[in-house]
Amino acid sequence: MVSPSQATDGPGEPGHSAAGHGAEGHGAAGHGHGAADRAGTVPDVPQFVRLAAHPLRWGLLTALAGGDLRVRELMARVDASQNLVSYHLRLLRQGGLVTATRSTFDGRDTYYRLDLDRCAHSLAAAGPALHPAPSPALDPALSPALDPALSTYGRQSPGHGVLFVCTGNSARSPIAEALLRHRSAGRVTATSAGTRPKTALHPRAVEVLRERYGIDIADQRPRHLDTVRDHRFDHVITLCDRAREACPEFGDRTRRIHWSTPDPATAATAGPSGPAGAGREIEAEADAFIRAAADIDTRVRYLLPVLSLASEAHP
Repeated sequence: MVSPSQATDGPGEPGHSAAGHGAEGHGAAGHGHGAADRAGTVPDVPQFVRLAAHPLRWGLLTALAGGDLRVRELMARVDASQNLVSYHLRLLRQGGLVTATRSTFDGRDTYYRLDLDRCAHSLAAAGPALHPAPSPALDPALSPALDPALSTYGRQSPGHGVLFVCTGNSARSPIAEALLRHRSAGRVTATSAGTRPKTALHPRAVEVLRERYGIDIADQRPRHLDTVRDHRFDHVITLCDRAREACPEFGDRTRRIHWSTPDPATAATAGPSGPAGAGREIEAEADAFIRAAADIDTRVRYLLPVLSLASEAHP
């Protein structure tokens, strides 16, 4: 934990250190000049380094790396007051490392989320600021899918059990289940369920998985959370804010994670009547499912190394 006394550049405190400038100052942040910079000048510190170097902000980043959290939960994780946590969250949001969304269960709540892709790219980009050698992490072939680095998951030990939960088990959680099974080549035991399951999968969920990822879940049916209550899971991941509040505990050995993912099925908004309006709603819904699947796929890709480490630690 990080005590408030370590947060030396909180709101209203004078004399910010170089590591605590956050998103302010140094317009050339992220474009360091490396060791070859001309004598007598100090190269700019990359923005990611400035943001992450502060102990409290690093505590927030590491907490959010495990899943989406609210302010009061982050306060407990880093052992700091609300004003300090909110201040440093604002700097992380200005730096593009953290985003915020309103809870779809309780609009008064806000979930904060770490942009893992942005962090990975920012961290990789900071390398040339220290040394001009190119970083393999910047290879565009590795950026969209980290599969080459993760393809060895589970070869030495059995895969962990992961349960994805949303309300209807018709879109978000089946998409996550299918993508995790696909990305791990079946080495992870992936399951999904709903607190109030629908009667059938959303056709858009089936469509986006088939057309974008080559995965067929047409024969799958939503299941109720009660049907898996007696099963053992190493990780239970909720993708719906409402389901997070309703999801029961699965034992002390189960790690709970929350991914606050908007329901793509609610994306269609009321528009002009007639064929034109209906066409816009259909297009908006299709785009929403594409975005949701891509977002979940990113989360799944970054989850795989976590599962791999857990598998090695507890074979």
